[in-house]
Amino acid sequence: MSNHKLDLATTVNITTTYAGQWASKYVSIALLSGKTLDNGGVTIMPNIDYKYVIQKGAFDANFIKNASCDFTDTGAVTLTERVLTLEEFQINSEFCKKEFSQTWQAAEMGYSVLNQNLPASFQEFIVTQFAAKVADKYEQVIWNGTNGNAGEFDGFTTLFAADGDVIDVAAVGGGVDAANVIAELQKIVAAIPATVYEKEDMHVYIGTDMLRFYIQALGLVGAGSGIDNKGTLWYNGVPLTIDGIKLFHSPGMPANKAVAAQSSNLYFGTGLLSDMNEIRIIDMQDIDGSQNVRFIMRWKAGIEYGIGSEVVLYA
Repeated sequence: MSNHKLDLATTVNITTTYAGQWASKYVSIALLSGKTLDNGGVTIMPNIDYKYVIQKGAFDANFIKNASCDFTDTGAVTLTERVLTLEEFQINSEFCKKEFSQTWQAAEMGYSVLNQNLPASFQEFIVTQFAAKVADKYEQVIWNGTNGNAGEFDGFTTLFAADGDVIDVAAVGGGVDAANVIAELQKIVAAIPATVYEKEDMHVYIGTDMLRFYIQALGLVGAGSGIDNKGTLWYNGVPLTIDGIKLFHSPGMPANKAVAAQSSNLYFGTGLLSDMNEIRIIDMQDIDGSQNVRFIMRWKAGIEYGIGSEVVLYA
């Protein structure tokens, strides 16, 4: 008796591939929707292939001279150069269609157990969910990443700690709290060089811990209960400042650390138009007979800064 395979009418299962520029929409969501990047806290360089040279020029203090008939060099321009180098990263993940057949638009997946196609709307859902996870991760990595850890590059606080030109302010022993947060933030502002103090894009970048303590502290200022006698209820998301400098809430900033810098001096690079960008959703049913779906995402990213002597690190 010969064996026969009953070949029912089937639908080719989905392998969806976004590559190069087609993947840039989703890679952009993944990399740039964290709070620091999405709110303009860092200058984004979106189309780097591998390396980008950052050059910053500094003039001598007395470069303006009295006029004369002859050409006389009035002062040197000192160029600082740092190289933003991208690194390659990836996600490989596998999940079972069965996990979603009852909870995610089951009708779209078809009624046949053997031919449960992944609905297009769920493909979109999966991509955006992974993108959101990457965004959350990168919010932390850009500030406190360590190149030795898988999936990370050195974050700003890591780079600043290794640069002797960066202005260091020692953090208070025992950590920041509502009682000392104003004084600690004032220490940071006092260390900002006069040449950049009034720059429009100068910020003090703080984490959630300092933000919370600052809100609490302002709710206790004065003889009453803070601003308009509302205690901490006064705060409704309005922009905050300290001694004339804007505060920038970066959830990825580690506890008891802060950075004062211009957003134009901090860089995040990626290759949104690179051919290396790739997102794939692979239905494994026709490959190994399983009900599994594989998600693959590849991209490039990195950070760098320009002038260390114009940055303050509180740590």
